[in-house]
Amino acid sequence: MSKILVTGGAGYIGSHVVKELIRQGHQPVVFDNLQTGHHKAVKSVPFIEGDLADQGKLKETFRSYCIDAVMHFAAACLVGESVNDPLKYFNNNVKNSLELLEIMKKYRVKNIVFSSSAAVYGEPEKIPIPEEHPCAPTNPYGETKWIFEKVLQAFCEDGKLNYASLRYFNAAGADPEGELGEDHSPETHLIPIVLRAALNGDAVPIYGTDYTTPDGTCIRDYIHVTDLAQAHILALNRLERGGISGTYNLGNGNGYSVKEVIETARKLTGRKISVVESPRRPGDPARLVASSEKIRKELGWVPKYPDLETIIETAWEWHRKHPNGYRDK
Repeated sequence: MSKILVTGGAGYIGSHVVKELIRQGHQPVVFDNLQTGHHKAVKSVPFIEGDLADQGKLKETFRSYCIDAVMHFAAACLVGESVNDPLKYFNNNVKNSLELLEIMKKYRVKNIVFSSSAAVYGEPEKIPIPEEHPCAPTNPYGETKWIFEKVLQAFCEDGKLNYASLRYFNAAGADPEGELGEDHSPETHLIPIVLRAALNGDAVPIYGTDYTTPDGTCIRDYIHVTDLAQAHILALNRLERGGISGTYNLGNGNGYSVKEVIETARKLTGRKISVVESPRRPGDPARLVASSEKIRKELGWVPKYPDLETIIETAWEWHRKHPNGYRDK
């Protein structure tokens, strides 16, 4: 039974991974500053409220819990904010992550599963995007993820660590058992914005209707958060068995436009959802759709909830029961 440090483990994706780690017999230890996470999402595991910049608290965590491996989610992750405040992103996502690696080295922890992003690709040259696609991020958020991926590769080649870098496309949905969901403030992800609008009658902003797509709105590849969590377990298990390091896309290989997501939500909720067209956000590519053949082939990953309807349905169930997010619990 491995003790896994989960940085950012009280966040949306991190908390779902923590639940899956427990299910698979591991012992997660959550380290989170609660800037965007929720302690209520990880009530059943050891929890340390701390920032990665606090090296003393991080070292104490490694020492006290005899950590075996790391899953690294802690990061600033808003594309628009990264354009307006790039220094915050390079400090949080690169500088603090480098310090995490130094502490891992000190305590002889060699395995890390890294939460990366499809934002490393920038504007894709081909769809679906394979892992060998050139990386040319169009915003500082994507740039920080790409920089740290290169750091991991360099450390691996030098024999200092083993890693799995998982490039997420659009994580969405909620725990099918209803325990966990998506609760950000402010919320920037499309599906929860649409579902909150279904609950409270707000209009959904559509950022850009002049992209080179069939209906003019951005196209994204949505992956259920529980399928994402399972991929992390498979990646961890591979590293613990001595498998080679690698980088993997995580998506379903299907792209849906903003307007398609809104229309699907209307059908599933039975609610009228109004929209307001707004200018494009800086740094948003027109299309991001994954090829996930590599992780299917090498790790045996098979998503259980691949269709958009199921993704939205699980999210709707959680938001309907928790209209105020984790404050309802």
